[in-house]
Amino acid sequence: MAFASPHQTYIPLPSDSGGQHPDHAALLSLVPIYIVTHASQLPKDFLVPSPVRQLVIGFDCEGVDLCRHGSLCIMQLAFPDAIYLVDAIQGGEKLMKACKPALESTYITKVIHDCKRDSEALYFQFGIKLHNVVDSQIAYSLIEEQQGRRRSPDDYISFVGLLADPRYCGISYLEKKEVRVLLKQDPKFWTYRPLSELMVRAAADDVRFLPYIYYKMMEELNEHSLWKLAVRGALYCRCFCVNDNEYADWPSLPNMPENLMVDGKAPEEEILSVLEIPQGKMGCVIGRKGASILSIKQCCKAEILIGGAKGPPDMVFIIGPVKEVRKAEAILRGRI
Repeated sequence: MAFASPHQTYIPLPSDSGGQHPDHAALLSLVPIYIVTHASQLPKDFLVPSPVRQLVIGFDCEGVDLCRHGSLCIMQLAFPDAIYLVDAIQGGEKLMKACKPALESTYITKVIHDCKRDSEALYFQFGIKLHNVVDSQIAYSLIEEQQGRRRSPDDYISFVGLLADPRYCGISYLEKKEVRVLLKQDPKFWTYRPLSELMVRAAADDVRFLPYIYYKMMEELNEHSLWKLAVRGALYCRCFCVNDNEYADWPSLPNMPENLMVDGKAPEEEILSVLEIPQGKMGCVIGRKGASILSIKQCCKAEILIGGAKGPPDMVFIIGPVKEVRKAEAILRGRI
């Protein structure tokens, strides 16, 4: 059924855009929001991915303690002409399995902000290996690097911060704070049915701007950064989905474009390493008030992620260039 949201949000095109953005109609007008409980309510081009009808969609998931052990409740899909809220509670596994080909397809680009826990939930709850993502959090960091700005460890741009940046949106997302307060008061917020007006609006607003942000970021990223974005997105999707076969059942990583070769030399490969930490030793890794792990992050040009409360609790995930990953591994082993 269609749920018409009374809340109209839009992004004005920059005055120097020189023309219409591919998604300007969806951004400047109120698009319908559909609550989906059956696969037949989704666009055919999404359900049956095709190389001749490639798509770019905004993507996100909501749930209770979203991870392998939590509960994925809603999956949001933003198209140029509509937003679809896939109700994983009402539609169940049958509906989510119908979405599996699209979520694993190379022909559908899923634009998401911080894909790690969403991917973990999809993998462990529905057997879906999220593929071909553009993570706007990673893209933001790469653009900052291109422009000579270095961020400090753990200084990741939030979704609210990204929307507020005038280079990409320049809008205030006050409702996000309201929803966070409600989630803190009642962690089961996303499980209630029927969906309230606030739930529909909040879920839709988490994805409606992502395609626009995608096109703005693609204009800024150079070839080297685009390759890094594809590789890191793939590594972030799989990092918390650790299993016994070392990701052998996941799609291969994107190939390096030939034009990145300089004098026969290629940029250093980026990898994911998973370190198992012996029981009782995670405190040595983290240190007092996080001082130990912070010092490691500061001396290595690699992302170091810890499962924390959501898990897995006894593993450290390292993503980055091979030399920097090996350096981080050596320091971590020394600490334990």
